[in-house]
Amino acid sequence: MSFFQNLSFELRKQGTLTLFIIINAVLFLFINISEHIFSFPLQNYLFLPINFYNAILKFWTIVTYMFSHEHIGHLFYNMILLYFNGRLFIGILLEKRFTFVYLLSGVSGALFLMMFSFFLNQNLEMAAISGASAATLGVISALAIYTPNMPISLFGVFEMQYKYFAILIFVLFTIIDFSVNTGGKISHFGGAFFGLFYGYMLKQGKDLSLKSFYFSPKKPKLKVVHTNAKSSTPNSASQQQVIDAILDKISKTGYENLTKTEKEILFKFSQKK
Repeated sequence: MSFFQNLSFELRKQGTLTLFIIINAVLFLFINISEHIFSFPLQNYLFLPINFYNAILKFWTIVTYMFSHEHIGHLFYNMILLYFNGRLFIGILLEKRFTFVYLLSGVSGALFLMMFSFFLNQNLEMAAISGASAATLGVISALAIYTPNMPISLFGVFEMQYKYFAILIFVLFTIIDFSVNTGGKISHFGGAFFGLFYGYMLKQGKDLSLKSFYFSPKKPKLKVVHTNAKSSTPNSASQQQVIDAILDKISKTGYENLTKTEKEILFKFSQKK
């Protein structure tokens, strides 16, 4: 097996959270190597222009910007925040929802900034934003709405409910010193708004990440199937019923009220691909 085949196999074994962190790290290296060694401004093709019309011309940056960082500090803090909150999110709401919320929060942050730029008609042609902050804040916001009272420990010292942690992070990353990186912080609002909306809808039993939410599934044609009288309901169906019951309990009473066994069942299920 070649090097690239081995690499492809190992990446497929990893979860989405790990892959997103790897993509962010790799693009950080490419951006800095291309700029400082080859004098090629790769960031011009990855960062999202703040100017509305420039962003339309570089439409792909609506996605690439949320995986791109130029400075090590920016990358480090975003990835730490993404890793710990992403693990919490996946442990409770599963990996597919995490992928959906991360990507759509990032896109929402980009669109929010573009609309802001369009209506204000600011001369920001040379400015651009980058980073996973809007996408990560969307993940945090969705979890804060879905499990607001879940206790978390900061640095193993301070314990607080997750909703207060989410507010603290939003204030630190967005509100404080708003005049610095204003464009990026405006995008944080868009990402957070989408996360709040997704979490609220999910708590109402409406999962925006499901195709069936947008398209009514076709009714299958009835047909007669002869089965053995001794056959029983598939094990996977009973497992799904257990998971649905646990998720329903979380939406009503919060993650913190799950029993140890229920938390273990949910965690094991979230590890399945």
